[in-house]
Formats: sequence, C-alpha cells, structure tokens
Amino acid sequence: MLPEVIETDRLILRPYSLDDVDDVLSYASDPEWARYLGPVPQPYTKADAEEFLAGKLSQDRKNRASWAIEYAGSAIGGVDIGFDIRNRVGTIGYSIARRLWGKGLATEAAGAVIDASFAACPELNRIQATTDQRNVGSLRIMEKLGMVREGFLRQHQYVRGEFRNTVWCGLLRCEWEAHRTR
Repeated sequence: MLPEVIETDRLILRPYSLDDVDDVLSYASDPEWARYLGPVPQPYTKADAEEFLAGKLSQDRKNRASWAIEYAGSAIGGVDIGFDIRNRVGTIGYSIARRLWGKGLATEAAGAVIDASFAACPELNRIQATTDQRNVGSLRIMEKLGMVREGFLRQHQYVRGEFRNTVWCGLLRCEWEAHRTR
C-alpha cells in the first residue's frame, strides 16, 4: 500500500481535501494549464472543482492513488497513479499550476510517487505515462524521470474539436533501480 503522505525537499504530497476547492479552481481554470489535458472542461467552474475533488476522495487506493501537491501551504497540482496489477504496470499522471512551471516541482512530485510505487509494490515492473505530442514540458519531465519514449499514436484523441497525437513513455523497474544507484 502506498503512503497517504509523501514529503520531498519542497513539497508535501497528501490526500485531496474538500478544502482544496479554491486552489484547484485557481489552477484548473487557466486555459493554458488545461491546454493538453483532454478531460478537463473549459471553462472550468467551481462545480467542476467540487466534482473533481469528490472523485478523488472516493477512489479505491488499491487501484488508483492520488495526491494533492502542496507547496507553500497551497494545493498547486496533483499526481496520480493507476495500477494494472495483472500486467504489473502503473500509469502516472501529474499537473502543476502554470505559475510554477519550470521550477522542477512536477518532476520532484512525480519522481517521489514513482519511488514510492516501486518501493511499495515489489510486483510492479513498469510505470508509464502519456502526453500530447506538443506538450514539450511534460515530455521533458518524463525524460528527467528516466522514462524512455516508446510509442507515438497519431490522432489518438479527439479533444476540443481537434485530433491529437499521443506520445507514450515508460520506465522499467530495472531502469529505475539503475538510475537510483548512480
């Protein structure tokens, strides 16, 4: 079982709370933040933030774990990881408020969840992530985490009136172990 709270040098990854509604609304209502995130409604409303939080609070942590990323006392984004135990695969996703892009916070948060996931789940062999081909920042994060680009799906999603290409990246346990020992 993954820890409910994970602390890094600058962040606290903790369960979401209904008290996070204003913080979530603040970052998720930014169209540039949501640009590459398919399922995020735009415009984003307080009702959307409340529905998002209700979903996070009702998750079964055995199949999907989520954390709010807290920085300087506010929720600034989130990390989640879903598990396909039969295939020994985890799928990670992350987001950070646009005002904090480029500071390494998403890499720090996602890296902490990857470390915790491999440590807590010895049967886990692979963690993967996807992003829109145009999301250079997210691809850079995946590379910093040690992930390898493995696939490219043309016109994989239809979002907000356009087809989008998806890049798949993955990190194997053996790669994670080798990366940690350097």
